[in-house]
Amino acid sequence: PLSVMTGAETEDDIPLGERKTVTDFCYLLDKSKQLFNGLRDLPQYGHKQWQSYFGRTFDVYTKLWKFQQQHRQVLDSRYGLKRWQIGEVASKIGQLYYHYYLRTSETSYLNEAFSFYSAIRQRSYYFQVNKEDRPELVVKKLRYYARYIVVCLLLNKMDLVKVLVKELSEEIEDYTQRFNTEDQLEWNLVLQEVAAFVEADPVVVLNDNNSVVVTSNRLQEGSVPPLEQGMVVGQLVLADALIIGNCNNQVKFSELTIDMFRMLQALEREPVNLATQTSKQGTLEPNEKPAKRENPHKYLLYKPTFSQLFTFLSASFKELPANSVLLVYLSATGVFPTGHSDYEGKMQRMSKRVLHPGDLFPFTRKPLFVIVDSSNSTAYKNFTNLFGQPLVCLLSPTVYPKSVQDQSQRGSLFTLFLYSPLLAFSSVCGLSSVRRGLWERAQEFLRKVYRDIGQMITRSRTIDQAFLQFFGDEFLRLLLIRFVFCSAALRLHKLFRESRSFPESYPELPKQDTVESSLLQKHILELATMLDVQSLFWDDSLEAY
Repeated sequence: PLSVMTGAETEDDIPLGERKTVTDFCYLLDKSKQLFNGLRDLPQYGHKQWQSYFGRTFDVYTKLWKFQQQHRQVLDSRYGLKRWQIGEVASKIGQLYYHYYLRTSETSYLNEAFSFYSAIRQRSYYFQVNKEDRPELVVKKLRYYARYIVVCLLLNKMDLVKVLVKELSEEIEDYTQRFNTEDQLEWNLVLQEVAAFVEADPVVVLNDNNSVVVTSNRLQEGSVPPLEQGMVVGQLVLADALIIGNCNNQVKFSELTIDMFRMLQALEREPVNLATQTSKQGTLEPNEKPAKRENPHKYLLYKPTFSQLFTFLSASFKELPANSVLLVYLSATGVFPTGHSDYEGKMQRMSKRVLHPGDLFPFTRKPLFVIVDSSNSTAYKNFTNLFGQPLVCLLSPTVYPKSVQDQSQRGSLFTLFLYSPLLAFSSVCGLSSVRRGLWERAQEFLRKVYRDIGQMITRSRTIDQAFLQFFGDEFLRLLLIRFVFCSAALRLHKLFRESRSFPESYPELPKQDTVESSLLQKHILELATMLDVQSLFWDDSLEAY
């Protein structure tokens, strides 16, 4: 007998093939969520455990993404697939790429994250969310914006950041008006943080029409002076870096202080767009490594506890390959001990809960490169190299002149010099903007200065071997050269009067050959003249004494 049609289709009326499509889709969706949530439980340190897990997660998301593209019609009609659900998948893929970038330090994955995030916006996947009466969906949209902004900041897409911030602030306003929510303050804080981050660069570069030029400070082809023929330097390679931010009142956004943000870029090469390299845009193939341009692997630690920090240090140390260097960068508010038991300052604690110089002793069994940016950096001056391995500490000034100090919330001057010497030099000379043509001329001139500094370091008869052992690595070579430039520039600057306002190093550099070299002083005055700020510098070394 014919079954009576009631007008409402029963499950049996859906063709088998279409029913299977829906079941397969639900399976992939569940599996992807499980794997994605599992990423949270993976240990943050160590290279081995997570790689295969990420691979599996990428595989499932690739299948899910292709599946919903192929079967969109069936999923629309039979499953009721909403556009925001597709957006949700794309957003998770963007997050996967971002986390893969964090784990591998391969900047090209930032471009991949960016392409998924921008697709969500271009295709308005989240557009309908505001019509639904579900605050938790709107929060997904807001979080997507915040994540997209982080990726744009890391790719220096500042114009787009400004547009996204404007959109995000409208979304937040709409959200807080429609739903009586508790988290309004938190979201407004997110907006303030991004705005402060965008404004943090002390000097802007301007085109002729006064639009801002965004400059990148990652390592580029030709930005590191090459080694001279026959130069004997160490074969060490920078393999791992811990970037620790523990400043009390510094501009920050999403677990990154501005100092951390600058330092992590100083340890990366300019990203190559994987899509143009492999001509397969948007495919999830994290194993397609671009040609050899490895960045050191980084851990970003924002206000870690001592035990977290020690765990990461130990993991890095344990997995450090032969002939490799571990770099520890510490940007922290100094803490000074009270009482008499400070053993001439050696035992001063860096910060309430972070690091004592002695805490690093065990890790000097392998090559260690330390950068301390703190009002108490001199605690590291009497570092003892117990194991005879290469060890260098670059230490920030501990006191800045009044006029310079006021900038500290926007990032430390010392780190700024290590990230972009020209930005720091212009800033310390009170310039707030520089014309593009002049900026490019000055950058070109600095390349020559870097070459000369490189030769001073390698030709010095009295320099400590540790500096030369690190000099073979491009990142460390550039940091050492910028450090010498910073020290020389501040020594000539009229505002910097006392020795506590100059950077120091352990082991000490031979001053005559490097930071007080007359050739280098001549270069700095030439740069000052180019920027029309020569009156701020001692012109004749005699005046200084």
